[in-house]
Amino acid sequence: MAEQYWIGGFFIDLSRNQITQNDQSKTLAPKALAVLTHLAEHQGQVVSHEALLAKVWQGTVVSPNSLQRSIAQLRKALGDDGKVQVYIKTHAKQGYSLECDVRWHDGVGKKVFEVITKDNATNEPSDSEGATNVADDSAVGEETNRSELPAGTVAKSKRLKSNLLPIALIFGIMMLAAISYQFTAPKQPETLSIGALRLLTTTDNKEHSGIYSPNGEYIVFNRYSDEYCASSNIWAKNIKTQKETQLTNNMGRYGSHSFSKDGKKLVFIKIENCDKPINQKDCYKLMTLDFDKALKSPQAPSLLMECKNSIITKSKWLKNNNIALLQELANHWKLISYSIEDNESTDIYSLAGGQVIDYDYSVKDDIIALISVHNDGQNYIEIIKSTGQLLSSYPIEYPPEITNLSYIYPNFSPLDNQLIFSTGRQLFTLSYQGKIAKVSLPLDEPAGSPTFHPDGKRALMIKGHWDSDIAIFSISKVANSNSTEIAAVHSVTEKNGDVLPISKIISRSTREEDSAIFQPDGKLIAFKSDRSGEDQIWLNDDNELQQLTNFPIDTRISGLDWAADGKGILVNANNVLVKVNLDAKQKSFPIAFPVAQLFHWDSDNNRALLLIRIKGILKFVEFNMNDLSFKIITDKKVNWALKSEDGRLIYTDHMDRFWQPGPAEDQMIEVLENQGSDKRYIVKNNVIYGINEDYQLWSYALNDGTFKILGNIPDKIDFITDINQNELLMTTRVSAKKEVAELTLSE
Repeated sequence: MAEQYWIGGFFIDLSRNQITQNDQSKTLAPKALAVLTHLAEHQGQVVSHEALLAKVWQGTVVSPNSLQRSIAQLRKALGDDGKVQVYIKTHAKQGYSLECDVRWHDGVGKKVFEVITKDNATNEPSDSEGATNVADDSAVGEETNRSELPAGTVAKSKRLKSNLLPIALIFGIMMLAAISYQFTAPKQPETLSIGALRLLTTTDNKEHSGIYSPNGEYIVFNRYSDEYCASSNIWAKNIKTQKETQLTNNMGRYGSHSFSKDGKKLVFIKIENCDKPINQKDCYKLMTLDFDKALKSPQAPSLLMECKNSIITKSKWLKNNNIALLQELANHWKLISYSIEDNESTDIYSLAGGQVIDYDYSVKDDIIALISVHNDGQNYIEIIKSTGQLLSSYPIEYPPEITNLSYIYPNFSPLDNQLIFSTGRQLFTLSYQGKIAKVSLPLDEPAGSPTFHPDGKRALMIKGHWDSDIAIFSISKVANSNSTEIAAVHSVTEKNGDVLPISKIISRSTREEDSAIFQPDGKLIAFKSDRSGEDQIWLNDDNELQQLTNFPIDTRISGLDWAADGKGILVNANNVLVKVNLDAKQKSFPIAFPVAQLFHWDSDNNRALLLIRIKGILKFVEFNMNDLSFKIITDKKVNWALKSEDGRLIYTDHMDRFWQPGPAEDQMIEVLENQGSDKRYIVKNNVIYGINEDYQLWSYALNDGTFKILGNIPDKIDFITDINQNELLMTTRVSAKKEVAELTLSE
């Protein structure tokens, strides 16, 4: 058995009794490491207390406390704890299991310097051997000059040679180490040099999902219109002639595309509402399109397969004519291969206890680069063959510029063994070994990860931003308004100083403004805005705006809520909870897992409703900010959640159904079964306010069960975010400026 191996991101060296992570080493008792090694040899299996005692303490009578102490030492070294148990799991009255992936190290690539210093420490040559070797090497010169030396110099010379021996040895070792390092150390990665960035599409619509055709003559993309925000047609553009051609004959909710090897067909996902939803509201269809025919006249895509009880996304046409897809079933993502010929799918890659996040496919090398979360909670880059054979697996090492454990979505690049990805306004490369390096190209607007041309000299990016405003609606005026007034709200709010009767815009910019909430017992309105280039918290004080936070570039805010006393705001910024006071002072609340969404903050009891990612899987939890613990509330998928003033929890599931906890099981609020939507909802004075899919504003009183339709709202409303007496805060959509841009690499 090898004396060195990896457990997640930890390197175990039995020869030194050390566990190392990020160049930080900890020395452990040999018995503790022997326990860890035996668990590693049976990774994923329950090993009994008796088996561990017999293996590690052979022929010795010890108490079970010896084993428990070793487990405690290991958990401390691995950063584990007894509650979550990411690495070593306790099985009551049975034993322990190692839940993290193990990679055995065969010793190849070990630094020569380490080998030499270890051997030198254990097999040091004698002084006489060293003196003889040095004298032999210089015998001729010494004899020539000996007669010219003063008396006593020869003896001193011998002593000097003897004293120089350790120095010579050390120097020799250093030279050998330097030479060996030159051949064994990893080379500095190549870097991309960007020559130019130019726009390829500049319409009033928005373009998305751009790719090159295999011959490099066309780009293919989705084109959305403001009138049909969620629907698009698929278009092609000849790079030389600049001629644009609509490929599909009907608009649809189309996903990203991929070409067949010969470039004659496209494959993509189409999303439609299920006629009879059972487990999900949307159905996912794998579609194909004859590219050559579509260039002559728009075509209707052909159906390959349909999923009504699972989600499929990101189709990629493989060299063997199968199609790779990401599939989610029972909250677990995996990579599958669909055979057109056999009309069946098989798994390419799946992680037990982990989660597949994203992937890209290299047609040239017929390999897949896959981003995943493992049992240890770390994000990994894995290179696999299209058949699923694992070629390499490394934890991703995040630089300071990127929030740790945040998801990245890389694509293959022309550089050897490197991918490329965007975090918004910054580009980075990712090596197959998990190393990240920055590319010098700060972007003025957020852009997606580049997709490279077959020649490797240029790449497509989707560049642009979302534009939404914050509007205050009068509930009473919405109820009494007509359809003409409703339709006018999103386009005109003030004219000649006169405010329209329904709403007014309180924050207008050409960037995204969202998540506005009233200050409790105050006049401020807090909201999220990226008008400064990245998400920040802003305050509106009687139409005077002030930026409250100064988060770093590419910050993403997912949820904010006021304290009950109105003196602070809890923010989920870059997957971390941060309390921001009105004087801009901040305090972070560390949690062991990334926070995907902040729903609600009960500041009186210092608890928050959150979505967190445990091993890549979303969990709905209540977080105790006093002791940094949490409890999982439900295993259902949760879209939104709030608490009423009297502490009642209301949440919606992935089908937008409303639920409340019951004495034995959660109870669905049946009167609201068809009233949910992706527009969220709010709770004030024990009354729920929401928007249904017909854009009707409604209310439901929790105390007496009264349900009312209050009126119609504009179809440009994205979210309802807060209410204060008769005023509603909503996010209204203005436009989305998205364009296909092309990067050109420098020679």
